[in-house]
Amino acid sequence: MKKLIWVAIALLYLVVPFFLKDNSYILSLTVSSLIVAGVAVPWALLGNLGGMVSFGHAAFFGMGAYASALLTMKAGFPVLLAIPAGGVVASIASLAMLPALRLSGPYFALAILAYAHIFKILATEFTSLTGGSAGISSIPGLPSLVQADFLTGLGPYLLGLTIVLLFCVVYAWVRKSHYGIALRAMHDSEDATRVVGVNSVLLKSWMLLLSAFMTGIIGAFNAHIINFLEPDYAFNSSWSVLPIVAAIFGGYRTITGPMVGAIVIYLVDQLFFKAVLSSGHQIVLGIVLAAMILFAPDGLLTVFKKRNTGGQHA
Repeated sequence: MKKLIWVAIALLYLVVPFFLKDNSYILSLTVSSLIVAGVAVPWALLGNLGGMVSFGHAAFFGMGAYASALLTMKAGFPVLLAIPAGGVVASIASLAMLPALRLSGPYFALAILAYAHIFKILATEFTSLTGGSAGISSIPGLPSLVQADFLTGLGPYLLGLTIVLLFCVVYAWVRKSHYGIALRAMHDSEDATRVVGVNSVLLKSWMLLLSAFMTGIIGAFNAHIINFLEPDYAFNSSWSVLPIVAAIFGGYRTITGPMVGAIVIYLVDQLFFKAVLSSGHQIVLGIVLAAMILFAPDGLLTVFKKRNTGGQHA
């Protein structure tokens, strides 16, 4: 399986750019799918390791986007420095959500959703800073680096792919670390892990901060691609819902499943479902997801793993 992953990475970096460099439309859709993947991976990290299902990752996405845009426009930050700074701001904003860690299950999910709505209202009301509902335009684009023009479609694709793969590496590292072992043990019995000295609240807090940081980075990256922001877009519920669909479809308990799910779901939806049903294509997406949950609840990658191992896994 590891060999297949390395082959897939090589194809993504070498073969895909060669075939798509002259097709700006498909390339832009691929970049958009990577942005969805960039939210799906930290969502899966929080849900799988942290045991916290979030309906409010749009809050982190929007905060990172606005922070990076404003840092470049008002403070003169270089774009490539403002993007990680956007992640830091999103992580700081997530501190306001720490009281919600006392909740669990649907109560936590709904609490995070409420926070996302609050951040959207703040972005709308602080017109002197964010431009309010009118938004802000002329956000600086990505710079040219290493002889690659990041103002064209190919540059954002390569940078976006690198960001998402780094997220996967972080996800894998955390899962294999002793923190990940403790977090997985908490899923079986949080009380038992507390007895042996594991600070479950602290671990959950770190997972929330890390997930927010990663999501803020991809939100900032997106802001410098579209060069425009307004609250309804930056904090749109689709930034919470679509990554969940992608992560579940690909397999949120696997490292690369959320990324694969995001690319497949988004491209299939935009290229095929939308072509058949221009106004109701998301209904088809919902049917596909429902079928996936019923017949392959562990996700797309798990299905392939079972086939490659001859169905030995239950």
